[in-house]
Amino acid sequence: MIKIFLDGGPIMWPLLLCSILTLATVLERLYFIVRERGRRQPELVEEILRRAEQGDVRGALKAGQRSEDYIVRVLTQAMALRGASFSNAAVHAASVELKRFNRGLVVLDTMITLSPLLGLLGTITGMIHAFGLLGGQELDAPTAITGGIAQALIATAFGLSIAITAVIPFNYLNSRLEEARHNIQNAASQLELHLGQPGISVVKSEAVS
Repeated sequence: MIKIFLDGGPIMWPLLLCSILTLATVLERLYFIVRERGRRQPELVEEILRRAEQGDVRGALKAGQRSEDYIVRVLTQAMALRGASFSNAAVHAASVELKRFNRGLVVLDTMITLSPLLGLLGTITGMIHAFGLLGGQELDAPTAITGGIAQALIATAFGLSIAITAVIPFNYLNSRLEEARHNIQNAASQLELHLGQPGISVVKSEAVS
């Protein structure tokens, strides 16, 4: 494996860095998703909505005061600042929570695009070197050219492997982001109705760019 890596040329080192960044980001994001699922308290969300519907806003705030559920945090922050503007408070709270789910996706998106391009660059430079042997004194056998091209293709294969490995968790994490957005939208809309402040959608799609 080390020999194959070294045969790929200098471009293999930035590709190795890309693979490390991809793996670290995927592991951190998967840990984040598992942790957030473990912190979910759907029964507490229902209790807060029920108290808000009954007009017991203070009780709803107290119930969700120390919760680590991201939906509960959005609801309590929106209720705490409802005097100024419920909708703006809910949008701000939702944006903060959704940014936590969005973190790391830019890195994966970049690696999916960058890795194949780096691999292609490594292959092109390797082929330039291999074909350059045709006019020099270094060509000892016909296999020198084909061997050089085979080594040049290692970089492309490595880059594609990184991109293929990253695209599956990238799509999965995007689906979890959309799920969180939907959950917040649904809970915040219900809370808005219970508090008797109709007319404005409290979680906009552009809350997280």
